[in-house]
This record gives sequence, C-alpha cells and structure tokens, in this order.
Amino acid sequence: MRLQALQRRRILTLLLPLAVTTAACAPSSGGGVAAGDSDPPREVAVVTSGGLAAAYDRLAPQFEAETSIGLATAYGASTGGAPDSIPARLERGERFDVLIMSQAGLDDLIGRGLVRADTRVDLASSSIGMAVREGAALPDISTPEAFVETLLAAESIGYSASVSGTYVSTELFPRLGLAEQLAPKGRRIESERVAAVVARGEVEVGFQQVSEILSIPGAAYAGPIPDEYQRVTTFSAGIATDAGNPEGAQRLIDFLSSGDAAVTIAETGLEPLQTAR
Repeated sequence: MRLQALQRRRILTLLLPLAVTTAACAPSSGGGVAAGDSDPPREVAVVTSGGLAAAYDRLAPQFEAETSIGLATAYGASTGGAPDSIPARLERGERFDVLIMSQAGLDDLIGRGLVRADTRVDLASSSIGMAVREGAALPDISTPEAFVETLLAAESIGYSASVSGTYVSTELFPRLGLAEQLAPKGRRIESERVAAVVARGEVEVGFQQVSEILSIPGAAYAGPIPDEYQRVTTFSAGIATDAGNPEGAQRLIDFLSSGDAAVTIAETGLEPLQTAR
C-alpha cells in the first residue's frame, strides 16, 4: 500500500507542471485581448476653434460610434491672447493630436514646426454675421449704408477676440472711418461666444462667424455683413508634429472631410470645402 501511494505521488508531481502549462496556453473565455491581437484604438486629443465647433460637436459622437475611437476635446480661439486660445494652450505645453482652426492660424503653427504641413485639410469656409438678442427687432444690414447706420445707432457692439473680431475692430471699423466713434461702445469678447453675451443683454449687437451665432440660445441671427465688407475665413485641420496617435488623428480628419460630414457642416452655417472627397 505504501509503495502504491508513493507511485501515485510521483505521477502527480510529474503531471502538475504539465497541467499548469496547458492551462496557461488555453484560450481565455473572457473579453480580454489575446497576445498577438491588435491593440484597441486609442483616444484622439482634439482642440477646435469656435468656427467649426458646432459641426464638430454634432459629428464627434458619430465618429466615436463608427470607429470606437474616443475623442478628448478642448476648445479655444485660433488667435488672440485669451488663456484658453489654441496658441496659449500650446505655449503651456498642452498636447493635441488634431488641431482645427483658422487656416491662417494653422499655417502659422505649420511654419513653427508644430503641425505637419502634409496633413492640412481645408474643411469649411465661414462668413461674419451679426447677432442681436432674441425678440429684438432685426436691424437692416443688407446694404453698406444700412450697415453703417446700424453701427452708429447701436448702444454697444461686441466682437470676438479671434479672427472675425480682429478684422472687424482693427480693419473694418477704421476703413469705414468709424474707429474712434465706435471705440467707446466696443467690447472685445474673450473665452466665450459673442452671441452668448448678446443673448444675456450685455451688448446690443455682436459680430462673429455665422456658425458661432446660430447655435446660441437666446440670440437671433440678423444676417451676414454686406459683401463689400465681408471677410471669409477658411477653417482647416492638421495633425500635430508630436501627435501621440497620428493614425487615429488621420481617421478623424478623413471623417470630417467626407461627403457625409459635409451635410452637417452645411447645416451649421458653414460652406463645406471637401464635398468631393
């Protein structure tokens, strides 16, 4: 009996390592990724300026659902000195995979080596419009003469700290010979939509990209400024030179420049530039 017990113990001692090895090599019945399988898609870090933000906010969930790639999104102006502007964020060392902003602003970052030139895609163009508080009478700005009259009659005028506001305050008003006359009632709006300030009644009229006016509750769109004074801005996307997920970034840009995305871009008051893609 003792001999049989010793033999059984020796057999178990020999079989135990084999059993452990077999169990380790067996396929898992759980949901984990087995060795050799591709890693799941990583998150893409995005920063976008306000001009394309309304369209982006509608398209982002669709992209995430179709690709299983998460988007971590920040917002900021293309230019200007606001702490949350895109240039200020980059100066602080914030890192992004995709940057969506004015073409001029993106080109500046390309020139500084912060964005890859070969990845730039022009997504949409935008015009400057005027906002008033919802319920107020819509001013007539359909002609140059009516536009000037509206400016002179307004008690206060708001404009953005980014591309459109810089143009209105530093180029258009001086061109009209009204810079000194309008300066006391002008207000430069940083870190929020001009239309939001208008909606609260803090300024009577405001100027910003049309797409940034249409999405604000409590603000009414009075129309674009006259063609003679209009400044069209192109919004573009590019991949950062130090992008942590360049593959996911490229997939997002391809999605935003697709024909399907163009429909949403147009619905938010922009003119899509990549409908043929």
